[in-house]
Amino acid sequence: MKEARYFFVPNAEKQTELPAEEALHAIRVLRLREGDEIFLMDGEGMFFRAEVIATDKKHCHYRILDVQPQEKTWHSRIHLAIAPTKMMERMEWMAEKATEVGFDELTFLECRNSERKVLRVDRIEKIVVSAVKQSRKPWLPCVNAMIDFRKFVTQPFKGRKYIAHCYEEVPRTDLFHNLSKADLQDDEDVVVMIGPEGDFSIDEVQMAIDHGFVSVSLGESRLRTETAGLSAVMMAQLCLRKVNSER
Repeated sequence: MKEARYFFVPNAEKQTELPAEEALHAIRVLRLREGDEIFLMDGEGMFFRAEVIATDKKHCHYRILDVQPQEKTWHSRIHLAIAPTKMMERMEWMAEKATEVGFDELTFLECRNSERKVLRVDRIEKIVVSAVKQSRKPWLPCVNAMIDFRKFVTQPFKGRKYIAHCYEEVPRTDLFHNLSKADLQDDEDVVVMIGPEGDFSIDEVQMAIDHGFVSVSLGESRLRTETAGLSAVMMAQLCLRKVNSER
């Protein structure tokens, strides 16, 4: 039995051919031909079973055979806001793994102690798309450009919002414990902020608290930035996932 081949196609139901990069992969790498079955994902909760109807050197045309709506497997909207590391490879790794675990939105923060002030969002987006296909996630996480810390914390969010930091003098609760007791609706946010390699400044922590963010820890270990980000997503997933009896 052939392995199912998944392709990311925004607005798949309104299209008739794969996007350029997906088409080249289908034709040159997978060597798909007329009559082959493929699966399309639109990043908005839909899978489509389709059939290849024509190919040439650069194009792969398809016909949709079956529409397969998917159900989200976790409650709420998991939003990770993180200050990127100096070495971008570490952020790329985290974005890939967090997508495989499952989350909804990724925002990059510019903080007082940030070592990186710019990044290529398009590169992160490509990594996220690849991870969505690999893990067969129906929803594509939104990747936002860098935003100033102050601007981010003053935005309105519906739901729960947290700031993770390492300052012993600032009271903290455990993120996993807090989330496990939260009663959240599917349209509410769970926002977790992770600081740069030198942590948030204490003034930034206080500012976040003043704007309704809950001060939290991620456990007893001192974690690297990318590990902290992935840990926060995993904790949220464990606390918010829908068990089989709910689906």
